[in-house]
Amino acid sequence: MSSNSLEQLKATGTVVVTDTGEFESIAKYTPQDATTNPSLILAASKKPAYAKLIDIAVEYAKTQGSTTEEKAAAALDRLLVEFGKEILKIVPGRVSTEVDARLSFDKEATIKKALHIIELYKSVGIDKERILIKIASTWEGIQAARELESKYES
Repeated sequence: MSSNSLEQLKATGTVVVTDTGEFESIAKYTPQDATTNPSLILAASKKPAYAKLIDIAVEYAKTQGSTTEEKAAAALDRLLVEFGKEILKIVPGRVSTEVDARLSFDKEATIKKALHIIELYKSVGIDKERILIKIASTWEGIQAARELESKYES
Protein backbone atom coordinates (compact mmCIF):
# COMPACT_ATOMS: atom_id res chain seq x y z
CA MET A 1 0.00 0.00 0.00
CA SER A 2 1.42 3.38 -0.91
CA SER A 3 1.80 5.97 1.80
CA ASN A 4 -0.67 8.16 -0.12
CA SER A 5 -3.36 5.43 0.10
CA LEU A 6 -2.59 4.94 3.75
CA GLU A 7 -2.98 8.66 4.42
CA GLN A 8 -6.30 8.64 2.58
CA LEU A 9 -7.51 5.80 4.80
CA LYS A 10 -6.41 7.65 7.92
CA ALA A 11 -8.27 10.76 6.71
CA THR A 12 -11.55 8.78 6.56
CA GLY A 13 -11.30 7.95 10.25
CA THR A 14 -9.90 4.46 9.72
CA VAL A 15 -7.79 3.36 12.65
CA VAL A 16 -4.54 1.92 11.37
CA VAL A 17 -3.11 -0.97 13.35
CA THR A 18 0.20 -2.54 12.44
CA ASP A 19 0.83 -6.26 12.83
CA THR A 20 4.60 -6.58 13.08
CA GLY A 21 7.44 -6.72 15.56
CA GLU A 22 9.74 -4.56 13.46
CA PHE A 23 10.03 -1.08 14.88
CA GLU A 24 11.13 0.49 11.59
CA SER A 25 7.94 -0.63 9.84
CA ILE A 26 5.83 0.64 12.71
CA ALA A 27 7.51 4.05 12.61
CA LYS A 28 7.23 4.20 8.81
CA TYR A 29 3.45 3.71 8.70
CA THR A 30 2.62 5.65 11.92
CA PRO A 31 -0.31 3.47 13.05
CA GLN A 32 -2.54 4.30 16.00
CA ASP A 33 -2.07 0.86 17.58
CA ALA A 34 0.08 -2.22 17.08
CA THR A 35 -0.38 -5.92 17.53
CA THR A 36 2.23 -8.58 18.04
CA ASN A 37 2.30 -12.32 18.37
CA PRO A 38 5.04 -14.83 19.14
CA SER A 39 5.72 -15.71 15.50
CA LEU A 40 6.15 -12.04 14.52
CA ILE A 41 8.43 -11.44 17.48
CA LEU A 42 10.46 -14.55 16.66
CA ALA A 43 10.98 -13.28 13.11
CA ALA A 44 11.97 -9.81 14.28
CA SER A 45 14.19 -11.06 17.10
CA LYS A 46 16.48 -12.81 14.61
CA LYS A 47 17.76 -9.39 13.58
CA PRO A 48 20.86 -8.17 15.43
CA ALA A 49 19.18 -4.85 16.24
CA TYR A 50 16.88 -6.64 18.70
CA ALA A 51 19.53 -8.65 20.57
CA LYS A 52 19.32 -6.31 23.57
CA LEU A 53 15.66 -7.22 24.09
CA ILE A 54 16.50 -10.93 24.01
CA ASP A 55 19.26 -10.38 26.57
CA ILE A 56 16.80 -8.66 28.92
CA ALA A 57 14.33 -11.54 28.55
CA VAL A 58 16.99 -14.19 29.18
CA GLU A 59 18.29 -12.41 32.28
CA TYR A 60 14.74 -12.12 33.60
CA ALA A 61 14.05 -15.81 32.96
CA LYS A 62 17.08 -16.86 35.00
CA THR A 63 15.24 -15.68 38.11
CA GLN A 64 11.91 -17.31 37.23
CA GLY A 65 10.63 -20.84 37.75
CA SER A 66 12.60 -23.96 38.51
CA THR A 67 12.26 -25.97 35.30
CA THR A 68 13.59 -25.28 31.83
CA GLU A 69 10.01 -25.07 30.54
CA GLU A 70 9.06 -22.47 33.17
CA LYS A 71 12.15 -20.43 32.39
CA ALA A 72 11.47 -20.60 28.64
CA ALA A 73 7.87 -19.45 29.18
CA ALA A 74 9.10 -16.61 31.38
CA ALA A 75 11.63 -15.55 28.73
CA LEU A 76 8.96 -15.52 26.01
CA ASP A 77 6.54 -13.51 28.15
CA ARG A 78 9.22 -10.96 28.99
CA LEU A 79 10.37 -10.77 25.37
CA LEU A 80 6.80 -10.02 24.25
CA VAL A 81 6.58 -7.29 26.88
CA GLU A 82 9.97 -5.82 25.93
CA PHE A 83 8.87 -5.61 22.29
CA GLY A 84 5.53 -4.15 23.41
CA LYS A 85 7.28 -1.53 25.53
CA GLU A 86 9.44 -0.45 22.60
CA ILE A 87 6.44 -0.39 20.25
CA LEU A 88 4.59 1.87 22.70
CA LYS A 89 7.39 4.41 22.31
CA ILE A 90 6.32 4.67 18.66
CA VAL A 91 2.53 4.32 18.62
CA PRO A 92 0.23 6.70 20.49
CA GLY A 93 -2.39 4.05 21.25
CA ARG A 94 -2.12 0.49 22.46
CA VAL A 95 -0.15 -2.63 21.81
CA SER A 96 -1.79 -6.02 21.97
CA THR A 97 -0.02 -9.05 23.36
CA GLU A 98 -1.20 -12.60 22.82
CA VAL A 99 -1.83 -15.19 25.52
CA ASP A 100 -0.06 -18.44 24.63
CA ALA A 101 -2.31 -20.35 22.22
CA ARG A 102 -1.62 -23.59 24.10
CA LEU A 103 -3.86 -22.19 26.84
CA SER A 104 -6.82 -21.72 24.47
CA PHE A 105 -8.96 -24.39 26.14
CA ASP A 106 -8.06 -23.59 29.75
CA LYS A 107 -10.03 -20.65 31.13
CA GLU A 108 -8.17 -20.38 34.44
CA ALA A 109 -4.73 -20.65 32.83
CA THR A 110 -5.70 -18.00 30.28
CA ILE A 111 -6.80 -15.65 33.05
CA LYS A 112 -3.62 -16.31 35.01
CA LYS A 113 -1.43 -15.69 31.96
CA ALA A 114 -3.31 -12.51 31.01
CA LEU A 115 -2.91 -11.11 34.52
CA HIS A 116 0.77 -12.08 34.47
CA ILE A 117 1.32 -10.20 31.19
CA ILE A 118 -0.45 -7.14 32.63
CA GLU A 119 1.82 -7.30 35.70
CA LEU A 120 4.93 -7.65 33.53
CA TYR A 121 3.95 -4.52 31.63
CA LYS A 122 3.32 -2.74 34.92
CA SER A 123 6.79 -3.78 36.14
CA VAL A 124 8.36 -1.97 33.17
CA GLY A 125 6.23 1.15 33.64
CA ILE A 126 3.40 0.48 31.18
CA ASP A 127 -0.14 1.10 32.39
CA LYS A 128 -2.82 -1.47 31.55
CA GLU A 129 -4.70 1.21 29.61
CA ARG A 130 -1.99 1.01 26.92
CA ILE A 131 -2.21 -2.73 26.35
CA LEU A 132 -4.72 -5.18 24.95
CA ILE A 133 -4.53 -8.85 25.77
CA LYS A 134 -5.31 -11.16 22.84
CA ILE A 135 -7.19 -14.26 23.94
CA ALA A 136 -8.27 -17.21 21.80
CA SER A 137 -11.86 -17.22 20.56
CA THR A 138 -12.61 -20.59 22.10
CA TRP A 139 -15.47 -21.03 24.54
CA GLU A 140 -12.94 -21.06 27.40
CA GLY A 141 -11.18 -17.98 26.01
CA ILE A 142 -14.43 -16.07 25.74
CA GLN A 143 -15.28 -16.97 29.34
CA ALA A 144 -11.80 -15.85 30.43
CA ALA A 145 -12.21 -12.55 28.56
CA ARG A 146 -15.62 -11.98 30.15
CA GLU A 147 -14.17 -12.55 33.61
CA LEU A 148 -11.16 -10.32 32.95
CA GLU A 149 -13.37 -7.53 31.60
CA SER A 150 -15.60 -7.63 34.67
CA LYS A 151 -12.54 -7.49 36.92
CA TYR A 152 -11.19 -4.38 35.21
CA GLU A 153 -14.45 -2.54 34.57
CA SER A 154 -14.98 -1.89 38.25
